[in-house]
Amino acid sequence: MKTLKAAKVGETLTVAKLQGEGAVKRRIMDMGITKGTQIHIRKVAPLGDPIEVNVRGYELSLRKADAEMILVE
Repeated sequence: MKTLKAAKVGETLTVAKLQGEGAVKRRIMDMGITKGTQIHIRKVAPLGDPIEVNVRGYELSLRKADAEMILVE
């Protein structure tokens, strides 16, 4: 398993697990990122932050710190 931060542009991955505690984990789940969800990596900014993804039919930008908490397969 790897984190979403390590994913390459163009990959479509499935969320395996969310790390983190409390409010941070809840915020990620409120964005629609839950176990079993498909995530497509659209773009990565030149310095790697943020990462633009498609989740459940909408576009979302994630910080590297948030992407590290999402384990994908």
